[in-house]
Amino acid sequence: MRVTMIGTGYVGLVSGACFADFGHEVVCVDKDREKIEKLEQGQIPIFEPGLESLVAENVKAGRLSFSLDLAASTAKADAVFIAVGTPSRRGDGYADLSYVYKAAEEIAEVIEGYTVIVTKSTVPVGTGTEVEAIIRKTRPDADFSVVSNPEFLREGAAIRDFKRPDRVVVGAEDERAVKVMRELYRPLFLNETPIVVTDRATSELIKYAANAFLATKITFINEMADICEKVGANVQEVAKGIGYDGRIGSKFLHAGPGYGGSCFPKDTLALVRTAQSNDAPTKIIEAVVAINDERKKKMAGRVLSACGGSIAGKAIAVLGLTFKPNTDDMRDSPSLDIIPALQAAGAKIRAFDPAGMNEAKALLKDVDYLEGPYQALDGADAVLIVTEWDEFRALDLERVKTLLNTPIMIDLRNIYNPAEMAELGIEYHSIGRAYQAPV
Repeated sequence: MRVTMIGTGYVGLVSGACFADFGHEVVCVDKDREKIEKLEQGQIPIFEPGLESLVAENVKAGRLSFSLDLAASTAKADAVFIAVGTPSRRGDGYADLSYVYKAAEEIAEVIEGYTVIVTKSTVPVGTGTEVEAIIRKTRPDADFSVVSNPEFLREGAAIRDFKRPDRVVVGAEDERAVKVMRELYRPLFLNETPIVVTDRATSELIKYAANAFLATKITFINEMADICEKVGANVQEVAKGIGYDGRIGSKFLHAGPGYGGSCFPKDTLALVRTAQSNDAPTKIIEAVVAINDERKKKMAGRVLSACGGSIAGKAIAVLGLTFKPNTDDMRDSPSLDIIPALQAAGAKIRAFDPAGMNEAKALLKDVDYLEGPYQALDGADAVLIVTEWDEFRALDLERVKTLLNTPIMIDLRNIYNPAEMAELGIEYHSIGRAYQAPV
């Protein structure tokens, strides 16, 4: 089938490359000339494992191309995907749908023959109806359907998530559109992937409900971690004990500094605003948002406490800046709250991240960015682990101890074993765990 993907950001580029790998003919369209030129040269604008080779393979095979020309790319398409950004709107937290609606206006001008318009962007309930109205107003004669097809891609594992998803959700109002969507995803039938076919409003809400529930699990286990610290329990064992319950599950029960990224912060806030504007307030999600925001702000206090109550003039090595490993995404990362708070308390920051430093440099000022973890540690008064990159899981701890002025580690991801750190003579602070020496 012929597919047009509007937007070459994270969702658009990954989805376009994967559809091309399924055998479809895909054109990814963007207004950013520099981005399109770089993509045509094989330069990938985001860090996502496996994406560069997947794009290269499908470009070489002639199934994937890039264009600035929406009209030429869309005229003969069977399906046109809208995969543009929907950031939180400044001031009120509602999803900013201006890019989605602009794309709908432009699509209306150029479609020919029956076309399925698919919203891949994360959008509030009712967006599909508004997209349909925009296109219908511009082109009363057009033959088209509007479908909701939310993405469930995890940064760092997006290709696997697209090709072997837990489910595919399709929100459509007519069978003709469903048939096109089934054909697009036909390669997944071999894996017996569940295809959830529903109406548009339900499909749109499924995406927000899923992210809000996962954010709630993260927030729940973080609050359990706080209780564990007060009573001398171990949050990892608590998570294991409840995670074996099939009704709960073990995923997203890892205590830490709070969630961030491109989805959970904006999607939970957008769901709160949608619920409020429809007179159906979601007190649980409102609490999740508030607790998570406060948690990230409190993490700097743990560093101060570990360093004796003052970090004025001290150098703190920060390992990990992105909101999670295997991505260069800095959006709503805990580091954006923690580092400024440490600087306000007088600390000098020495930082390293395997993929996120270019993004971080535009957001975090007066930071010494180093070329590796040991360079960041050299001469620091303490080390703070913010992101659990694999290379931080196997640090040479004897070398760490030698490089630090004082052997203090604050581990916000619970990477290391408290007992082993105690044996090494490293003062170790983690989340929801307290080392108790054997009797």
